[in-house]
Amino acid sequence: MSFCCGASMVGTKGTLKHYRTQVHNVPLLLCPVCHRVEVHYKVEHEYEILAEYAHGDGVSEIDFGDFIMEDEETIFGNCVNVEDEDPLHIVQSQIDMALDLLAVAKGIQDKKWESELKKRLAVMSRRKARLHYNK
Repeated sequence: MSFCCGASMVGTKGTLKHYRTQVHNVPLLLCPVCHRVEVHYKVEHEYEILAEYAHGDGVSEIDFGDFIMEDEETIFGNCVNVEDEDPLHIVQSQIDMALDLLAVAKGIQDKKWESELKKRLAVMSRRKARLHYNK
C-alpha cells in the first residue's frame, strides 16, 4: 500500500510519455487528494527498462501489458482501492480511513498530523459532494 498526502493511493492503469514514446497500460498509483501519479513500485524497474529500450529503438507507442508477466490482481492486490470501483465508494473509504487516522492523531496529540488529516478530509468531502451532485 502506498500513501501520498496522508491518503492511500488508488491503483489504476494509464499511459505515460517517456521522451517521444507513449507507454500504454502502465500500472500506476494515483493520489486521490493531490492527483500525483507514479508507476506502481512492483513494475517500476520493468517500466524503466521497457521505456528506455522503446525510446532507443525509436518506437512512438508501446503496450506495457504485452511485456508484463503479472496479472492485475497480483499487482494491485495491496491497494485499498482500484480505479474500476465506484468513485463514491473510493471517496467514502478514503474518508473512513482518514477519520480513523484522525482519532489516532488526536490520541497521540500530534497537531501537525491532525491538521493534515483535516485538510485531506475537506478535499475528500468536497469530492464526495461533487459526486453526489453529478449523480
